[in-house]
Amino acid sequence: MELNYRSISSGRAAWAALKVELPRFDVPDLAARTREEPVWLHFGAGNIFRGFIAALQQRLLNAGLADRGIIAADTFDYDIIDRIYTPFDGLTLNVTLNPDGTTSREVIASVAEALRADTGMGRLREIAANPSLQMISFTITEKGYALYRPDGSLMPPARADMTEGPGSPRHAVSVVTALLLERFNAGAAPIALVSMDNCSHNGEKLRSGVLAVARAWVEKGFAGRDLLDYISDESRVSFPWTMIDKITPRPHGMVEESLTADGIENMAPIVTSKGTYIAPFVNAERPEYLVVEDSFPNGRPPLEEAGVYMTDRDTVNRTERMKVTTCLNPLHTAMSVYGCMLGYTLIRDEMKDADITALIRRLGYAEGLPVVTGPGILDPRAFIDEVVKERLPNPFMPDAPQRIATDTSQKVGIRFGETIKSYIAQNRDLETLVAIPLTLAGWLRYLLAVDDKLRPMPVSDDPLKEELQSKLSGVIAGKPETYSGQLRSILSNETVFGLDLTATPLADRIEKYFVAELTGPGAVRRTLHDAVSEEE
Repeated sequence: MELNYRSISSGRAAWAALKVELPRFDVPDLAARTREEPVWLHFGAGNIFRGFIAALQQRLLNAGLADRGIIAADTFDYDIIDRIYTPFDGLTLNVTLNPDGTTSREVIASVAEALRADTGMGRLREIAANPSLQMISFTITEKGYALYRPDGSLMPPARADMTEGPGSPRHAVSVVTALLLERFNAGAAPIALVSMDNCSHNGEKLRSGVLAVARAWVEKGFAGRDLLDYISDESRVSFPWTMIDKITPRPHGMVEESLTADGIENMAPIVTSKGTYIAPFVNAERPEYLVVEDSFPNGRPPLEEAGVYMTDRDTVNRTERMKVTTCLNPLHTAMSVYGCMLGYTLIRDEMKDADITALIRRLGYAEGLPVVTGPGILDPRAFIDEVVKERLPNPFMPDAPQRIATDTSQKVGIRFGETIKSYIAQNRDLETLVAIPLTLAGWLRYLLAVDDKLRPMPVSDDPLKEELQSKLSGVIAGKPETYSGQLRSILSNETVFGLDLTATPLADRIEKYFVAELTGPGAVRRTLHDAVSEEE
């Protein structure tokens, strides 16, 4: 069987025999209606969109609570559109990896059209000008919003867009700003721009970027100042904040094998020209959370009926802080850097390691929970319970510590710095912290690119990787005598950690753990074990 319109229409019995849930609506008719009167445009056509966001709209369509789908677009990795969407009529086979070891399968058909920003800009402008459009959402990763390098200079695509104007934008933020200009010129209909990326204050980041591009265009005469008035007025252009949580790891071989064994063709993953590992199917965990600030000036789908928490900005912010600074993300980072050094390739296997589980339990329950502010709609302790007892140990969750370790320098300030700042603000004793300094020491030891057996080890991509590794120059794993204070210039970097750690007693503890992890083969394991055992 093939994944396309014809197959799911004429072969419903065969799909049902494989226990694959099919859409309960006329897919070609939905596509036609959506193209004519779009309500939802989404940028970032990867796995989190296909396996979560598109699935939400499918629930509404199946229930008769919506009558139009989503138009997906990509501004970065065009192979996703050409090789994953187009050959399969925009369909996705969504495989849910349940905590009990079973799987569920569903064909997601809510994507009505898939576009490349480079060749489809004309169509995107047409969509943006249509007053029926209610929202443009985004899952482009936190890096996708960045207009500036760490040194404050503009990234080349952003600089070119700001100089050359809205004609042929390259950067994702420039593309959406050009669409807002098109919408403004077509009558200035209201719209919501909804970042659904896993980053703090995501709506604020998006708004800041869009306004920066718009100001540059106004200054250079590409648009009038009234464009800024339009974008700045949240009663006409809103930027809701959101919190998203659903693990959608790279496609796993065991899932591909099971689909192929059942006669579903062409499920093999591809590697795009941009290095994305992606397949016609998505495998993802069942637990999912999307909390959205309910600010939609042109209306919206009834997302609450699909399980989305629609609330106010303060609640979104508290929920995001709960997850990112306490209940999930810090745990992920801690187990990723130690998992890489200890030779693990799967998060689920790490959950069988007593030292790693002791580390993340202390990190979440003992060090994070005392300073977390509950959001009201979710209970922090119950959230951690689900993470530790169900989500991370899921035997069918093929997520890798190497993936999670990506861009750690961009994460530690939020995932650990915020908790440290809360301890300081509440006059709590920083000396009681063990898991946080141990994790930071482990990350810095990981940057040496040598595992616990003193073998060369790849370090995941990070925009500051080369800079940080250069600061660690001269430090040799297995030779603690080569350490002579190289950490200090890193630990004092407020941009990375959110505060100067050398102004706190934590710097000394981080150095102590770091040096201990240099003492020879097995030193990482010994340091980890001794630290978490002492605090049990």
